[in-house]
Amino acid sequence: MASFSEPSKVAEEKKEMVVAAKTRIDYYFSLGDLVLRFLVFASAVVAVVVMVTSHQTLYSVPAKFNHSPAFIYFVAALRVAGLYSIITTLFSFYALLKPGCCPKLLSHLVIFDVLLLGIVATATGSAGAVAYIGLKGNTHVGWKKICNIYDEFCKHVGASVFVSLFASIVLVFLILLSVYALSKKIPK
Repeated sequence: MASFSEPSKVAEEKKEMVVAAKTRIDYYFSLGDLVLRFLVFASAVVAVVVMVTSHQTLYSVPAKFNHSPAFIYFVAALRVAGLYSIITTLFSFYALLKPGCCPKLLSHLVIFDVLLLGIVATATGSAGAVAYIGLKGNTHVGWKKICNIYDEFCKHVGASVFVSLFASIVLVFLILLSVYALSKKIPK
């Protein structure tokens, strides 16, 4: 009888070790997810604040972010990204406290993360294009460069676009991490 109980005891211990390893891996994925979502939030807030505070007046002619539709779209898109990241950070924190709680929610978050990446990337691209025209101008259509005159405004816009680009890159890593974590949950 003792010989039959020994292998089952070893099998149970192995099973417990596998479950403990999986929960540890889930914990690390959830922690990474939480950190990346917080980074998206922080970079979105910083980009919005820097863009909104970008104004300069010379010779009674102001340069403000709301004079360009691309910059307005940029601010709106990053506000959405900030709000979304607050909400998903709370979900991620909940998933960290209760590992393995809601794989369906995580799969939906991946889809929304991809949509948000599209929104943030297009906003970054449009603001970057307008900023580049402000920096270099376009002689073919007669657009003069303005960054040699409104240097502080252009520095703010450039910094905001750079921080937004960082947010886009963090979103890419967040999507990769989420997809990898979900692929580990697929039964084999």
